[in-house]
Amino acid sequence: MCMVAALALSQGAEAQQIPAMSMDEVISSTSAKDTTYIINFWATWCAPCVQELPEFNSLYKHYEGKPVRVVLVSLDFKEDYPMKLGTFLQRKRILPQVIWLSDTNPNEFVPKVDKSWEGSIPATMIVHPGTGERKFIEGQVTAKQVIKIVDRMRKD
Repeated sequence: MCMVAALALSQGAEAQQIPAMSMDEVISSTSAKDTTYIINFWATWCAPCVQELPEFNSLYKHYEGKPVRVVLVSLDFKEDYPMKLGTFLQRKRILPQVIWLSDTNPNEFVPKVDKSWEGSIPATMIVHPGTGERKFIEGQVTAKQVIKIVDRMRKD
């Protein structure tokens, strides 16, 4: 047990708690009026999703200390939660908060995010509850692209 903890510390990776939430809970947890949210929908089995994860680590670092939260919502299969997902996050050194989506029916949860979403991942929603502004992007994003949208919403 001590060797596992020492290994994790030596790699600079800290295991994060991964809460399971429904889409309604995800939406209600991202509703502070003074915060802009970058919410990415992804899965460990999705190659384009995994390719873009470093962009979200960059966004996390870029907005550290500012009222911007980066949240990664995992659509991984139930049998992969929490062990496989947790191991993956630690190995990839993922910095933003990760939530595992407990909803299983995409016909119910997809339209709650955006009516235009066809359900493919990766997908990213940027929302500022205080102003009601939101931008939904289906497909991969870059940190530069997201920063431009977030800063416009925040009027920086």
